[in-house]
Order: sequence, then structure tokens, then C-alpha cells
Amino acid sequence: MILEVKEAQIRYGNTKALHGASLSLGSGEIVCLLGPNGSGKSTLFKSILGLLPLTKGQVLCNGQNISSWPRTKIAQTIGYIPQSHIPTFQFTAISMVVMGRTAHLRRYATPSAKDIYLAEQAMEKLCISHLKDALYQELSGGQRQLILIARSLAQNPKFLIMDEPTNNLDFGNQVLVLQQIKALAEGGLGVIMASHYPDHAFQYATKVILIKKGKIIGSGTPEHTATETVLNNLYDIPIHIATAYIKDSKNAVKVCVPAAKVPLSSYARMQHGVSYVS
Repeated sequence: MILEVKEAQIRYGNTKALHGASLSLGSGEIVCLLGPNGSGKSTLFKSILGLLPLTKGQVLCNGQNISSWPRTKIAQTIGYIPQSHIPTFQFTAISMVVMGRTAHLRRYATPSAKDIYLAEQAMEKLCISHLKDALYQELSGGQRQLILIARSLAQNPKFLIMDEPTNNLDFGNQVLVLQQIKALAEGGLGVIMASHYPDHAFQYATKVILIKKGKIIGSGTPEHTATETVLNNLYDIPIHIATAYIKDSKNAVKVCVPAAKVPLSSYARMQHGVSYVS
């Protein structure tokens, strides 16, 4: 199954927020979307979900334009996990996960025993069954993020959109969430996630997409696309890519670090379109 965005364009009034963006996501792929704040990552996701109407372009699933699909069909096909989510009312973790079954229920229907069973299965798959009766609001950030992933799994989508899934998580919870995302992709789910960390692309993604000022400036494998030169241009700071070797192993991973300290005055000029020169 393939999800495609073709020449997507979105305007906010007279401002063009997305300029002819194109991408594809297949089953079992992890696509990592990299870009600075305000570059259009969330706008691109909302256009895929049909929450923002396209000025031009199409979103296709197996060649079908999903703009004519009912919301329930889109929800059955594409799951969405926001940056953060704290509901107004108190819910148990299992109640939050059961909400993912809404896309498969008739209007005004209540979840059946099957829906509850599928929600429990989703939690078991992520090894969080022990949190079933805990209050969602009282869980840690990493646990809440795993609950949201379980909710999307209960939705039984073919694709999963994740807007900065490791946002505000400590290092250990970041790794936990990313490892679960990788396991889901290995099970056949297509995942596209936004991240502020190029390391996530190097270590977990099969494809990386680079977006800046609403334009996609690079797309391909992380090794060939996220080069030092390209990342320098993407973030407007000098960046160095190093190779780290795992102790007692032949495995090596690429890591991305700033190559120099950037004065605040230089960073301010960058934000107004003046590139930093090392």
C-alpha cells in the first residue's frame, strides 16, 4: 500500500505555507521529516489528513484521491499522533486507547467487547498492559506517548503520522518510543514522523525528507540525503556528521553535532534570511 502527496500547495490568506510538496510512504517504511520550526511540517501533516484543504495538488492512497473519502475511511487508513495531548477530563489509559475504535463505530454506538479486546491487544503489543487502569493524566510523558500510539494501533490504520513523537521526552523515553515505532514498521505499518533530531533519521528511518520554508529541499535515504552540506543549509548553522562505533560491536551509527558555537547575533540574522558563514 502506498500513500502519496503530489505537488501539495497550501495558502494561509496571501501567504503560501506549502510549495508543491511531494512525497511517498509505503508499507513498512519509516519516513523522517526534518526541518526548522515553522518550516511546514505540521501543515504538511494536516494536509495529508484532510484537515487543511489543498490549494493545489493531491493526496493519494493506492492511486485514489482521498479528498472525496468520508472522514471515517480516512481515519481507518491513517492514524495521527499529535505532539502532545492532555484531555480536559480524567480518563483511564484503557479508555484512551478504546477511543481509537471510534473510526469503526456507527454514530452514537458504544464500544463492544471486541473493541475493548482490540484496545487491550494494542496495549499488550507495546508492553504497557500494566498501565490499563492508570489515569492518563498522571502518567509520564513517555507513557502517555505510548498510550497515544496504542490508541492509533487500535484504530487499525495502514499508515501512521507522528508529529514530533519524542517532543519533551527524556533520553530514555525517546529511545523507548523510537524502538516501538521501528517495531511497528517492521510489522508492516508505514510511518511518517517529524523530528528535530537528524540522529533519529540516521538510526531509525528508511527515508528522510527535508523541508524548509514550505519547500521540500531533499528526499532519499538518510545516508545520501542528510549530508553535512544539506543540513548546514537546512538549519543555517555549521553541522558536523560523525561516526560512532558501538562498544564490543562492529556496528556504527552516524551522529550529528554542531560544528561550532553560533553567536546569538548571528542566529538572529539567520532568522531574517542571512546565512551564517563559518
